[in-house]
Amino acid sequence: MSVDAVTETLGSRPGKIIAVHLNYPSRAAERGRTPRYASYFLKPATSLAGSGAVVRPGGTELLGFEGEIALVVGATARHVAPDDGWRHIGWVTAANDLGLYDLRYADAGSNTRSKGGDGCTPLGPRLIDAATVAPDGLRIRAWLDGRLVQEDTTADLLFPFGHLVADLSRVMTLEVGDVILTGTPAGASVALPGQVVEVEIDALADPAVTTGRLRTEVVEGEPLASWGSPAKADAATAADAYGSAAAPRLDPELRSRLGKVAVATLSAQLRTRGFESVSIDGVGSLAPGRRMVGTARTLRYIPFRKDLFTAHGGGYNAQKRAIDTLGEGEVLVMEARGDTTAGTLGDILALRALARGAAGIVTDGAVRDAAAVADVGLPVFGGGRHPSVLGRRHVPWETDVTIGCGGATVQVGDVIVGDDDGVIAIPRHLVEEVLTAAEEQERQETFIAEQVRAGHSVDGLYPLSGDWKQRYLDRTGAAAGAQR
Repeated sequence: MSVDAVTETLGSRPGKIIAVHLNYPSRAAERGRTPRYASYFLKPATSLAGSGAVVRPGGTELLGFEGEIALVVGATARHVAPDDGWRHIGWVTAANDLGLYDLRYADAGSNTRSKGGDGCTPLGPRLIDAATVAPDGLRIRAWLDGRLVQEDTTADLLFPFGHLVADLSRVMTLEVGDVILTGTPAGASVALPGQVVEVEIDALADPAVTTGRLRTEVVEGEPLASWGSPAKADAATAADAYGSAAAPRLDPELRSRLGKVAVATLSAQLRTRGFESVSIDGVGSLAPGRRMVGTARTLRYIPFRKDLFTAHGGGYNAQKRAIDTLGEGEVLVMEARGDTTAGTLGDILALRALARGAAGIVTDGAVRDAAAVADVGLPVFGGGRHPSVLGRRHVPWETDVTIGCGGATVQVGDVIVGDDDGVIAIPRHLVEEVLTAAEEQERQETFIAEQVRAGHSVDGLYPLSGDWKQRYLDRTGAAAGAQR
């Protein structure tokens, strides 16, 4: 559609768009904090759009999407009570709260530029009459390139819709056509040029009552003008933008280079920088010879307790959710406290991880169906093998939090590398520095090995020093010159 649904229905552009920061328990769990009170920010009416394209400016990397339910005010509200708030909502529609995380640092939380750009608030494609649905009976879903990445309901919001209307109306008049974006559930992440985000709202009581799918395609645009705050996308910002449902992707060239360097060499370089406890101890490959490189997602098990397992161990539990949301190139790292007396992974879940494009799985617990898991073709590193299901010792508890696995601290977004020597977790900000140094170390060691094979003593050769170091530099300098 060429115009947004609100303008099409009301004949005018909304006066204000008010967005809620955190409102879904699932999103609060991702962010690691649950607010006591609702907080808000404003988006300009010029950010409104319908289904169509949104431009990610050249030179930026982190266009975040957030599927949301948008409330459109149907009756003026001022000093209304929470129980009366819903009566002032005329319509419900789907929204995508888009924003450039690259600019978020510049506005100290106001989101003025990061989320206020033209086209950053798509709405539609249809409006649902609020009088025909229950405010706690709506479902929101979002897809990225056809893959379901967000799904939740309004049954247990931190701040129900009536409360939002009442809270805002304490200090401002909500006018007909104003829009309230009511927060996003877990799974919001980043969309790249060429990708498509779709958002749909429907009624739990009758899924035929639906907004239809709001469709937004990301396209690459011209760079931002040079004046003003430049785009900035450091590792912390990237991790925040991608959220816990996905870790920042590794550059393909970095992934390729990491796949050619031994874990032992990377470990040595980390040790020289004071990072002694980066190896995930006690784990080995189920299929020797397979290398693993990817970005970390995490899953934590707690010790078995009957009541907790009853509440958290069955159904679509944290273990299954973690496997089912793995992204391409991600490694699921499991904290099982080193307890190898029950399985933490089997062949069915390994197959699912492979189908999702995962780069591997690491557990300091045991693997059951070990031979079948090895045959799947996915790199899996485990602390042992055991025939029992996880309920014998473990309760799957939470995902995408900082964990301890095999004595190493692992955070979402760390780079995990594994080979026959073991597995290490490289802090994201150190990857390029450590990799470059490790490549140089291996070039030197190749030269040293050649000289040892030729019969030379290791004195002065290993490590390189004196004349031997000069010979190495002469050779590598000549080789570099020949390549140029």
